[in-house]
Order: sequence, then C-alpha cells, then structure tokens
Amino acid sequence: MARFVLVSDTTLVSDYRNFPLLDFLPTAPSNTVPGFIYNFLKGPAPKPMPNGEAVYSPYSLRKIEAALLQRYSREEVAVPHENSIEKFIDDKTEIIAVSTMDPLGYGPLTMSYAMLFGKDYYPWVKVEWTRLISRINAARKNKKAKLLIGGPGVWEFSLTPEELDKEGIDYAFQGESEDVIADLFAQISDGSIDKAKFYNGFLSYDDSFRPSYKEHPKFICRNPASRRIFPMLEEIPKIVRPSMKGLVEVMRGCGIGCDFCEVTLRPLRYVPPEVVADEIKVNMSAQGGAAYDNAWLQSDEIFAYKHERFYRPNVEALTELFSTVMAVKGVRRTNPTHGRISIPAAFPELIEKLSGIIKAGPDNWIGIQVGVETGSDRLAGIHMPNKTLPLKIGPDGSWKEIVWNGTMNFNKYYWRPAFTVQTGQRDETDEDNWETVSLINTMSNSVVDGRPFEFTITPMQNVPLGKIKSRDISTEMMSASQIAVYYAAYRHLAKMATRNARKSSNGNVMTRAGMSGAINLGGWVMMKFVEGLAKKRKVDIEKVKRYGLEGGTALKERKYGIDSVQQIEK
Repeated sequence: MARFVLVSDTTLVSDYRNFPLLDFLPTAPSNTVPGFIYNFLKGPAPKPMPNGEAVYSPYSLRKIEAALLQRYSREEVAVPHENSIEKFIDDKTEIIAVSTMDPLGYGPLTMSYAMLFGKDYYPWVKVEWTRLISRINAARKNKKAKLLIGGPGVWEFSLTPEELDKEGIDYAFQGESEDVIADLFAQISDGSIDKAKFYNGFLSYDDSFRPSYKEHPKFICRNPASRRIFPMLEEIPKIVRPSMKGLVEVMRGCGIGCDFCEVTLRPLRYVPPEVVADEIKVNMSAQGGAAYDNAWLQSDEIFAYKHERFYRPNVEALTELFSTVMAVKGVRRTNPTHGRISIPAAFPELIEKLSGIIKAGPDNWIGIQVGVETGSDRLAGIHMPNKTLPLKIGPDGSWKEIVWNGTMNFNKYYWRPAFTVQTGQRDETDEDNWETVSLINTMSNSVVDGRPFEFTITPMQNVPLGKIKSRDISTEMMSASQIAVYYAAYRHLAKMATRNARKSSNGNVMTRAGMSGAINLGGWVMMKFVEGLAKKRKVDIEKVKRYGLEGGTALKERKYGIDSVQQIEK
C-alpha cells in the first residue's frame, strides 16, 4: 500500500447537485435538517477509479498530491475515494494527511447559524468530520501511520488545541506548503523536524486581527524567521489528476486590505493563462468518470488579476485569461469564485466584454461571490476602504449606490452575485445595520431591463474569537438591529428560492421536483424562523419590510466613466 495517503474532509467531495450555494449545506444544523434530506441534497459522491482512488478530489489536495509526486513515485502516494479509505492504510503507511475546511464548525457561516440556533446547534460539517476521523483512527490502530491535518480549517484547532488530543491527531500544519510538503512528510516520518524550516506552533490573531505566533508541540507551520513563508509561483506544481467541480486556481492573495480578512495578508501571485489551461485539460480528462464541462476559476479577487494602478482592472489580462479558458476543448462554461462589486459599477463595458467571451446569457448565469459586508458608508470606510477602488465613497456616490450600480451591471450581462453581509463588526451602530437593511430591500425591489435584480445575500455574524472558544454564543448576543439585517436577508433569500429553485435544479424530473421543493421549503422555514426570533426581540417587522423603500425602490444608474475613475488617482 501507499506510504502517504491523502484524504479530504467528506463535505468537500460531493457536487451538491450543482445547485448554486448548496455547497454551504454542511453548515446546516444536523438536529434540524434530517439526514435523509441532507444526503439527498448533497447528492451521490462521484464514482471511484477501478483501484479505489478518487476520480475527483478537492483542488488543495490535488496540489499536495502533485507536490509529493515530484519526489515520490505514484505507488507511494494515494488519494482514496471516501468509500475506500481503509483499503489504502496498512503497516507500510507512514502518513495519513487530511485536508479540511471547517472541521469544528467555527467557520463564519457556521457560527452565524450557531448564533441563531444556540448551544444545541451541531452542524453537519462537524458530524462528517467526526465520522471521518473515527474511521481513520480505527484503520490505523496498532499501525505506525501518523495523522496529519491541513487546509484552511486548521485555524479552528488553534482556538481549542485540546481537540487535537481528543481526536488522536498527531500534527496540524498551517499555511501554504507546496514547496515544503515533501520535506515535511519525510521529517514527520523520521521523527525529526528541521527547526530552521519549520516552527512548532501556529499563527493566531486577536479580536483586533493582530497576528502573533504561539508555540505548541502539535502544530507545525513554516518558520516565520525563514527567508520565505509562502511558495513562489514557480514552486507550485500543476495538478496531475482532476479536481472537484473543475476547479483551477488563477491567482493567490488579494491585497485589498480589509481588516477582517486573512487572505489579504498573502502575497499576490498570478497563474499564467497557459498554466490555467493545462490544469483545465486535466479536469477535462477524468479517469473512470464523466469529465466536467465547466472551469471554475479560484481567485480571492478576480478583478485584481494582474491589476493596474489603484486596482483598476487589467482588461487585456482578464480578456486573455477568460479567452484562454474558453478555448480549451470541452469547456462550455466558466465562472470566477470571488470578485468585488466596484468593478462592474465602474467598468460595465468590461463585464459586457467578459460575458461575451464566456457566453453568459439567460440560460447561463455566471455566479460570483462578493463581499458587500455592510450598507454603511461609515463601516465600509473603517474596515474595507480599498474595496471601492478604483472608485471612492463620496465623489462616486455612497457605498449603497456603488453596490446597486455594480449589481445592476452584473445582472444586465447575466452575472448573479452571491453577497455576504456582516453584523457585529467593531464600531458598529444600530444605524449602520439599518443602512444594510435599506441596501437589501432596495436591491430586492429593483429591476434591470424589465427583470428583477438577481442576487443572493447571506448574513454572517462577526463573532470575536474569545466567544467562539467559549462557545458562549446565542441570539442574545445579537442586537435588535442585527436581527433586522438577518430578517431582511432571509426574506430576500426566500424570494429567490421561490423564483429560481426549479429552473436552477439539475437531474431528472423527480430529482428536480424534490430539490426545488426542499429548497423552497427550506427558504420559507428559515425566513419564518428568523421572523420568530425577531418578534421575540421586539424587532419592528413592518419597519424591516419597508425600510429604505419609502422614497422609491430604485436608485439611478450612474455612468462613472474614465474621468470619475481617474479622479481618485490624483
């Protein structure tokens, strides 16, 4: 069997029936969403290869696989299908490495549900994680294999390190690793960690987002005193087997500088279009399964790809990137993962051009996640002043106007943004939250070209790390104005579910009917649940419904033009 077995958190290896935003289903409470509904909406796992390995695996795990294969043979590295993990673990196995996203349920959206459902909330992400770790520990019992975890979810164990012992985890690695992972595996196997390259501890942040390193014997990260703590672009290998959902990476880092986001601390690195195309070709040639026909482009800020001064979009670079993607044989659709709303507001002609390249239209809406975070000019200026670039709040209108115009231009060219908003931010006031309610209501009642605005908006609670650690969380922590934001958001989500659930569902007639029915019901139930919480907290429900609409339901379209954009550069 293999020396190194690479395993994924099982919530990351399903397609969730390719329904928009259903990937967040595992954040739902297991004691409220029954298992049969959860498993139906999650959909079946992709079929395995004949030898029991996974046809598809999360992109992060495919990167680790590719890095290990630069030093070790194919026989020494295995990525098993979730149903065949035990088959690949025997006395020769040295390391079982697990990539995870939200193992303890401390992620932003998961914690937001915890606020709503209280201490009894037990998310499906934690149910699946516990089952997976129990299986792995049973399979490696009385064997020498070490259990190593990594991925973006490792930070959660830094809040409660005792969970590593409880779950029998030997080490938790934090950070990017493609250039050092082969060394790390060898050193863990030998029992001798090179302290010049690695640090026994983890990077942590306080409630004000100030970073510091803390020693701990079970954590490993790159030595902060070393020359580099991130791999250079040329040290990141291309994947050699297909990734889930056809995901490929086009850049790392963001640079926008929001004070609540760790991603902005990573250096910007841009993947050349030809390398992106090579990885897409890997995804187009699945072994033992049907190849994806979409290319999902991972970025932390797609409009910052090779950006120009003041974060003006590089039209030529973006055009080349998307044209190269769509030119790959077998690709029918593509969409980026993340982008900021100021770009469609200021550069509608760019969105129109990209839409033509990627064939956006009524039957091919382009999904993109966008952090709006607030409707308040004041909070936007405090926490994310660069998110408006190359526009500026004031001379280019309010944040609400920028968001409205960006959404209008996205929708005009068939892009459907998935927004997030936050409550509980530092220095927040009730008025700030009512500004967010106004933004949600105004857009929910707006139209473009005779069509209603298309967007989803997910409210999240900015929970201090200390509260997460203590698990002393409930709706009692939320103010009435924060609950008003949640109610406005879930009213719109219920409207979107009713409008789009059936036409966005996939599969045969019965599957589509089941999915649309479950999603419609789920949207209505969540809205009524939040409405009940709002009433208990004496929130004026009618005020929430009409707030921001008294003066009309639509803002005016603005043509910012090159002169407006250039004003900020002076």
